[in-house]
Amino acid sequence: MAEVVNLNRYRKAKARAEAKNAAPVNRAKHGLSKLERQEIGKERDKLQRDLDGKKID
Repeated sequence: MAEVVNLNRYRKAKARAEAKNAAPVNRAKHGLSKLERQEIGKERDKLQRDLDGKKID
């Protein structure tokens, strides 16, 4: 006879595993301080301005 499985326990374990896999991505995405995000934004804007300045019409 097959072993009885608690479906709620299985569902919650699956959700925990998925959250554990998503955690590093979320830390990288949301783990920056406001100052770091501003610096990255300024750098990206500068690169875009430099690229636009080199554009041939």
